[in-house]
Amino acid sequence: MPHPNAHFMRRAIALAEQGRGTAAPNPTVGAVLVQHGQIVAEGFHTACGKPHAEIECLRDAAEKGISPKDCSMYVTLEPCNHYGKTPPCSKAILDAGIKRVVIGLEDPNPKAKGGAEFLRENGVYVETGMLEDECRALVADFLTWIQTPYPYTTLKLASTLDGKIATRTGHSQWISGEESRKKVHELRKKVDAVIVGGGTFYADNPQLTCRLEGVERQPLAVIVTSHLPENPEEFTLLQERPEQVIFWTNEKSALTDAASKLQKAGSTVHTLPEENGKLDIAAGLAWLRQEKNCLYTLCEGGGKLALSLLEKNLVNEFQLHMAPKIVGDQSAPDIFSGRSIATMDEALRLRIIKTELSGEDVIVTLRRQEM
Repeated sequence: MPHPNAHFMRRAIALAEQGRGTAAPNPTVGAVLVQHGQIVAEGFHTACGKPHAEIECLRDAAEKGISPKDCSMYVTLEPCNHYGKTPPCSKAILDAGIKRVVIGLEDPNPKAKGGAEFLRENGVYVETGMLEDECRALVADFLTWIQTPYPYTTLKLASTLDGKIATRTGHSQWISGEESRKKVHELRKKVDAVIVGGGTFYADNPQLTCRLEGVERQPLAVIVTSHLPENPEEFTLLQERPEQVIFWTNEKSALTDAASKLQKAGSTVHTLPEENGKLDIAAGLAWLRQEKNCLYTLCEGGGKLALSLLEKNLVNEFQLHMAPKIVGDQSAPDIFSGRSIATMDEALRLRIIKTELSGEDVIVTLRRQEM
């Protein structure tokens, strides 16, 4: 049975989402004050360095002339208990006279945790774990940043019902419909880098830009390939914004004339170590995070690169845009390729987080089973 007051936490979760991206590298957090069964004040963490959700909520209450002393606070993440860029929220809650606090997720950050214990020690009733799974999903990006050296990576692929990403001739425009393609641009708007494999780069000559109105900053374009282009003038990316293009390649290719030509044009050629003949994508992602300050990345394929990311647990979120089309050709490229297994026990397992209609298409959001 769902908790009778879970709708208060759901509202806090919805508020937190409004700070997605701007709060980074802090977690997205929402908070509400409840008085006599009604939400009377709200707040969320709007941006890194700005007041946390709890403080914004208390400010909202003050502006409305509401005393928090006879209110309960619902907050998606445990109130912080340390002095960082802002004072501890746990003390602000105590000073406000709130007697009951309901927390969705205990803070996984050892530097900030302890707010619940502090409040309990000072006579506040604290309940934890309300909609915990939803609140954990809310800060999946933050968990990635504090637990790994990598950016938060979304994998997006478009396929037909029979799992094809193009025809046998390589024609793929367009598998998904216009509404789904707009959602891809919304994804690109939110990330710091878009990553594609060499096959996609050579076959599609992509721009990898966000083409929504009002976009001030384009994501970096990362190409994963052991074969660098000999004729950069043939590719839109290298003509329009070469300084924003990064090639991940092996040591041999990095020493070629093609690499020198790309670097003279302003592009970056970065050498990745190889493992069993494959480029170490994990090392590349760590480099993006450390050297380019990339917190969010988007991989748009192809199939071998996507499979490699999934196998190595480097995909934090997988969006499959499935079109109601059937190719029916064994020779057409599959959405994933590169494995050879004998039994279904060896298959990669994913779990569905949500599904949504997008025009005629269906967008399925998944995560790896063990994540």
